[in-house]
Amino acid sequence: MNDLTRGPVVRHLISLAVPIAIGMAFQTLYVMVDLYFVGHIGDAAVAGLATAGNLQFIVLALTQGLGVGIMALVARAVGRGDRIDANRVFNQGLQIAALCGAATLVAGYLGAGPYLRVIAADDATRAAGTTYLYWFLPGMALQFALIAMGSALRGVGVARPGMLVQIGTVALNAVLAPVFVAGWLTGEPMGIAGAGLASSISIAIGVVWMAACFARQETYLRVDAGCRRPHAQTWKRILRVGLPPGGEFLLLFAFLALMYAVVRPFGAAAQAGFGIGSRLNQAVLLPAMAVAFAVAPLAGQNIGANRLDRAREAFAAAALIGSTIMIGLTLLCQWKPEAMMRVFTTDPDVVAFGAGYLHVSTWTFVAQCIIFSCSGMFQAFGRTLPSLGASAARLVAFALPLGWVSAQGGFSPEDVWRLALAAVTAQMCLSAWMLRLALAREAASLGVLSRRWAPA
Repeated sequence: MNDLTRGPVVRHLISLAVPIAIGMAFQTLYVMVDLYFVGHIGDAAVAGLATAGNLQFIVLALTQGLGVGIMALVARAVGRGDRIDANRVFNQGLQIAALCGAATLVAGYLGAGPYLRVIAADDATRAAGTTYLYWFLPGMALQFALIAMGSALRGVGVARPGMLVQIGTVALNAVLAPVFVAGWLTGEPMGIAGAGLASSISIAIGVVWMAACFARQETYLRVDAGCRRPHAQTWKRILRVGLPPGGEFLLLFAFLALMYAVVRPFGAAAQAGFGIGSRLNQAVLLPAMAVAFAVAPLAGQNIGANRLDRAREAFAAAALIGSTIMIGLTLLCQWKPEAMMRVFTTDPDVVAFGAGYLHVSTWTFVAQCIIFSCSGMFQAFGRTLPSLGASAARLVAFALPLGWVSAQGGFSPEDVWRLALAAVTAQMCLSAWMLRLALAREAASLGVLSRRWAPA
């Protein structure tokens, strides 16, 4: 356990953010490795991987909801010095993870086909996406246990084991992908099915590894046989905090699914280009996401200890550091977007669509950094509905103008990217305003309201 209520705030933020960023970077390589090898199969395979991978946002929504609920409640309990409650939350969270994993397998195998029949551009894309999902679903189900354990560790201020597990599993995936996808060593290429199988095996080994870390190293949190009976009140607490962030990911899924549907008339090359471009976008955003993930347990422990001043300092540092990094990455992506796309495909149409998307979408990087930092603070407070509301506002701000533009006819993909840019900017402004109000309310409840944080 790492006490984050003492010592320099910026040092704590960096010590948490660096391993989280490294772990997330290697986690993103799961998709990048798959894209690299699948990219040599053809446009339909790439489009199938991209559209099927978008379904993973539903799983991410559920794992995010579970992980945020566990992390926030564990961090607050650590700040209060309540080890019993921290362990209760951890053990009950593992039970929820097992239930959600089983539900993912059932729903995934039943719903993959209907989903792809709606979203895929053609029969070849639909077939490739369905094959990939069937092999990757076991890995999706196992992610619940992996996220539950990693989130509990972040709640106690420990990020290194999660980083090591993610690095190890991605390295294993990088080794297995060419073996299964391209048939290296075996001479029996599985194609896109091999990409899903390699990821599932890697995640399964990661779960075993993380469990071993708890058994051998972690002493503050332990798997407790006395907590096996479901505790309805604890489940309710976890879900009350975690469901809104999970809803945010569902809205992101809807946001991306809408964009896939809009570019569908432009063909498989357009869907493949957007798929690769959006994954590159997510990869470049990792530093901002890592800082936001770090600010949540840091601010959470300090709020639990009634140190609002340190929580505010954590947010200010996260916003400043993250925005500075994002400015540099924005300029980099503006410089050579085509070169970034050519790492994964040589098809000129796919490159052109993806580069066009990157050219516009990268201007949202600073805004998304502020959004992530605000979301981390709301998680620390245990009041995550404002972030969900801001995400819903973004979807509405994007969908309504998009409906009008598409009804006029003759619109281009660039029109879609620009509408998305405006919607993200609106979400940033709304999130920052709501966080300002939340900080003022918390300060008032502690009797330390200052003019600086008082709402106008």
